[in-house]
Amino acid sequence: MTRIKICCISTAQEAEIAVAAGASALGLVSAMPSGPGVISEEDIAAIASKVPPVVASFLLTSELEAEPILKQHTRCRTSTLQLVDAVRPGVHAILRRVLPGIRIVQVIHVTGPESVDEAIALAPDVDAILLDSGNPGLATKELGGTGRTHDWTVSRAIRDAIDPPLFLAGGLDASNVEEAINAVRPFGVDICSGVRTDGSLDPSKLDDFIAAVGRADR
Repeated sequence: MTRIKICCISTAQEAEIAVAAGASALGLVSAMPSGPGVISEEDIAAIASKVPPVVASFLLTSELEAEPILKQHTRCRTSTLQLVDAVRPGVHAILRRVLPGIRIVQVIHVTGPESVDEAIALAPDVDAILLDSGNPGLATKELGGTGRTHDWTVSRAIRDAIDPPLFLAGGLDASNVEEAINAVRPFGVDICSGVRTDGSLDPSKLDDFIAAVGRADR
C-alpha cells in the first residue's frame, strides 16, 4: 500500500482528521522562506505529542546546519526530520549519530535530470528521499508547497536508481494521484494544498484523495 503523508497540518483537530482518514504520516512546517502551512514550534510540539505512535510526525525544517536542526528537534520532538533544503556536508552523519531513533528524510526538488545524480549521492545518508517541486535557486527559495507538479519521468528514474523509500510530492490531488503512482511507483505520496479549501484541511477532498490512492494500489 502506498503510504499517505498529509502535510501542512496546523492544528490538533486537523491531525485527528488526517489520522482518522488513513494518513500514515503528518507534516508539520516550521519557519520557511516561502510556502504555506508554517506554524510555531510550540504548536508543532503540541501536535506531535498527540500523534499516535503508528503515525509518523515530520518536522519540516529549512535549517542547513546540524546545531540548529538538533535544537529544533529538541523543541519539537517529532519522529522524523524532513530536510527541505540541501544541508551542509556532514550534517546527515551528525544527525544520525546524535538522534539514532529519528528518521531522516531529505527533500530533492526535481528541476531536471541532474536531480537523479543528486538523489543517488544523498541516498546512502538518509532513511528516505522526498521529491518535490521547488526552486532553491531563487532569491526567495521555493522549498515546497508550490502546488506544481514536476517531470514524473525524472521521479521514476530516481526511484529506480536508489534503495531508500521514495515519497512523491508536488501538485498532487485526487485527480492526478493515480496517474502519479502508476508513473513513479513511490513508497508514499505527500500532499498539502490538494486536500485544502481556503487553507483549511477539507475532509471531503481528503477522502477523495485517499480513495484515489487506494484505486491506484488496486
